[in-house]
Amino acid sequence: MPVLLPTSRSRTSDKRAAAAGHAVVIAGGGPTGLMLAAELALAQVDVAIVERRAGQDLVGTRAGGLHARSIEMLDQRGVAERFLREGQIVQLAGFAWTRLDISDLPTRHAYGLALRQSHIERILADWARELAVPIYGNREVTGFAQDETGVDVTLSGGDTLRASYLVGCDGGRSLVRKTAGIDFVGSDPTLSNLMAEVEMAQEPAWGLRHDALGFHGLSKTESGRVLVVVSEATRERSGEPGLRGLSDALVAVYGTDFGAHSPAWISRFTDAARQAASYREGRVLLAGDAAHIHHSVGGQGLNTGLQDAVNLGWKLAQVVKGISPEALLDTYHTERHPVVARVLRNTRAQIALLRRADDGLTAAREVMSELLGMDEPRRRFGAMMSGLDISYDLGEGHALLGRRMPDLDLMVEGRPLRLFTLMHGARALLLNFGEAPDPDIAPWANRVSLFRAGYDGAWELPAVGQVLAPKAVLVRPDGHVAWIGDESRSGLAEALTRWFGPAA
Repeated sequence: MPVLLPTSRSRTSDKRAAAAGHAVVIAGGGPTGLMLAAELALAQVDVAIVERRAGQDLVGTRAGGLHARSIEMLDQRGVAERFLREGQIVQLAGFAWTRLDISDLPTRHAYGLALRQSHIERILADWARELAVPIYGNREVTGFAQDETGVDVTLSGGDTLRASYLVGCDGGRSLVRKTAGIDFVGSDPTLSNLMAEVEMAQEPAWGLRHDALGFHGLSKTESGRVLVVVSEATRERSGEPGLRGLSDALVAVYGTDFGAHSPAWISRFTDAARQAASYREGRVLLAGDAAHIHHSVGGQGLNTGLQDAVNLGWKLAQVVKGISPEALLDTYHTERHPVVARVLRNTRAQIALLRRADDGLTAAREVMSELLGMDEPRRRFGAMMSGLDISYDLGEGHALLGRRMPDLDLMVEGRPLRLFTLMHGARALLLNFGEAPDPDIAPWANRVSLFRAGYDGAWELPAVGQVLAPKAVLVRPDGHVAWIGDESRSGLAEALTRWFGPAA
């Protein structure tokens, strides 16, 4: 069972637990940190989370759902149903408030899932506990010092943890990033939004609105309160937002605050867009909001963090276990940095279209909406916004190389199996679809699972279309294709060595 350290436990007990140390310490127990911890635990790595909250309670609303690729990644680990049971299946993908129907994209999950971050975190935390991940609750990482063999992590209260690696999943103001001296490069905010959940004495003007100040919206929450999103007239704000400021912003837009009262929470967010110059500094790595921030339009933040975690987890596990050299960790930055740069770019583009309601921008939104109503642009943007078109640059060759492996309905050893079922243990797969004998991968047998598989359907990729059926495929634990083979198996040993370490 996991070790949970709530505030009620004695300092002596805390110190005993903290003194043990871990192979990997994760600063931050939000969705990214929890997903990364689960990935490492599946790989049998000793990992622990340090989280400033005592539990998974969240004040306010954060992310509102999971995109298709995130659901696929959870399906790869056999836990997608836990989320699907609690959320609402919807066409979640959109661009600048233009809804994108992805129901005809080639994926088993051609939709999004409306599910609040508080629920997502709770389900992830339950999964992490099942995997025996210790969570040091009500504690914070306050500093660290790294040397050639590890990192000494200082916690609030003065205790320390020794770790081989520290991963900062501690948000946009990441102490881990700042202490590591990693630059956070990007653009300052050009707009400021207030978001709140309140009660209103009068019937509000439901729906979305554009004006010279920006974009605004009033909608009903699950609890029956009103969810307010309103652009502020100025960015020159300081301190925590309050009911008075929210009331002033509502009056500026609607001419009334509708009798807003009894706020459950009020928060402020901007369109600042920044990305860490490097996702790694020695034995310290960054993931999620600690590595990148952007406006919430498009709902990509949480999902991008989950992608970070699944890309990093298996690589860090192999380095910790001595299977692969530290250079493998450099591929985390080289693969994820350009993907996230594209997220920041499309977010900036959406904000440029939405930020105010002058004639030119209104016309641009109408033209963009018309364009996205056409099938080919809709499919391409839908695949981008849902994460289904992500491709890592792993060299030239087959269109599958570097892309996510589709969840095929296979025949394996005479029985039908979904491909994602073979990935529940977070191991790499080598699938032999051809007539040639199985390749000899004995030196990597403890890292890669070999299956002779049959598949008679079309091979189709989002935003790409149908591709040539391969004879053999090497799939990394994150679900991306690392090698495509023909009957000769050319390049297989090199690919196995590159991704899964030297021959044993």
